[in-house]
Amino acid sequence: MAFFNTSKNGKPKENSLFVEKYRPTKLVDYVGNVDLKDTVGQFIKNSDIPHLLLYGKAGTGKTTLAKLLIKEIDCDYLIVNASDENGIDVIRNKIKTFAVSAGFKSLKIILLDEADYLTVAAQATLRNLMEAYSKHCRFILTCNYIEKISDPIRSRCHEFQIIPPSKKEVEVRVVHVLDSEKIKYDVKDITPIIDVYYPDIRKIINTVQSNSSSGELKVDEEKLANSDAGYLIVEILKGAGSSENKYKKIRRIIEDSRIQDYRGLYTYLFENVDEYGKNKTLSIIRLLADGQYKESMIVDKKLQFIVTILNILEL
Repeated sequence: MAFFNTSKNGKPKENSLFVEKYRPTKLVDYVGNVDLKDTVGQFIKNSDIPHLLLYGKAGTGKTTLAKLLIKEIDCDYLIVNASDENGIDVIRNKIKTFAVSAGFKSLKIILLDEADYLTVAAQATLRNLMEAYSKHCRFILTCNYIEKISDPIRSRCHEFQIIPPSKKEVEVRVVHVLDSEKIKYDVKDITPIIDVYYPDIRKIINTVQSNSSSGELKVDEEKLANSDAGYLIVEILKGAGSSENKYKKIRRIIEDSRIQDYRGLYTYLFENVDEYGKNKTLSIIRLLADGQYKESMIVDKKLQFIVTILNILEL
């Protein structure tokens, strides 16, 4: 099974998505986490790894590091996206079948991407597999929320927190991508994109690509304003404090922003609902849908958005 797509002549196909096209495939190209890179370098040198649990914020390089390890170590491998395949049947059938089947290499590596989506039953079964087949099979788990991983699984893994690279390191990487694609740009246009989406490197690179389709980087300031405000609102919603104080802070952000069209904010809050929704995500999604529906029929768009925020705070 391969995630490194190849053409008929055996050469890698060129991916049109910058985030995939420029995903590091060698440890030397991996940005940030210097201390961790030394440890990973030893894994590669020994052509062996323990069970690993890589955790940290979205878009900071967890999956990149996991795939890099798989590519550098001589092994058979299986990659499962646990956000799509998270039930006990996947563990019992797909993963166990791979673990027990005959392989071409002495080591097998199973990557469970976004493992924090695995159900409780799936994690219980996975724990047993990790122990039963550890002689020839290793697991790499990645997740955003380590607290959603059961203690028995965590105790079987070496845990590493993936720290995002600095904004300067991210800027250097973005410049490399733009130069490689021969896209015209002004460095001052890169900074606001990084400021809005940092530390999500994947989102930064995707935004750069979507704003440079004409061969020149042109920043959509209104869209960025929506994203900037959305990021700040999410941070307030998931933080500590009373509902009243949160409301005052959010209203100040709205008043200070240049937002005219609030549809982007509804979308941003929906896409990031897991960040702040905790166990109320379904109710919040309904409130966002209701707010956006009413927004299309009301004159004062700002007022309707504020009402939606109040409804969320009252949950």
